[in-house]
Amino acid sequence: MTELAVAVWPPAPISTARLTLRESARRDRGVFVDLFASAEVRSYLGGPQPRDELERAIPDIPGHRPGVFVVDLDGAMIGSIHFDRRDAERPGHVRPGAGEVELGYMFLPTAWGHGYAFEACRAALVWVADALPGEPVVLCTQTANKSSLRLAAALGFTEVERFEEFGAEQWFGVTTPGADAA
Repeated sequence: MTELAVAVWPPAPISTARLTLRESARRDRGVFVDLFASAEVRSYLGGPQPRDELERAIPDIPGHRPGVFVVDLDGAMIGSIHFDRRDAERPGHVRPGAGEVELGYMFLPTAWGHGYAFEACRAALVWVADALPGEPVVLCTQTANKSSLRLAAALGFTEVERFEEFGAEQWFGVTTPGADAA
């Protein structure tokens, strides 16, 4: 995916009722390894990656680039949210020339079922509405991932199409954050 270009990065930490979205730090490295090595987390994302390879490959400050937020609960990382530009070669687009802003996220299994993903993604979408006014945001998930489908609906994404990719049926949706605030 192509890195998200925004005028100001990193933004000030974003606080919600229970969470903080912030830039990644050295202390987050272990959680990034855990996320990518987890069979549960990666079950709809191509499967887990070998921990020893991740230990060698993940930099000291992982996800240190525009569009990547660490989701922090009480001073500890519980997940990450990222925005990238969707690759033109991939299926699923809502505008000519592609390059839509795409939302992605991963949370530790211990954080599942508490509404943290909704709370964090909603705050991140508000940030996108301010940073990139009028930009549509897309989300792609396997149709088998019922939790992600529920989250997409709760966040206001509407289905655009379904297609086969990575050996599974994919759901592709879009929202335009801030459009209802105009």
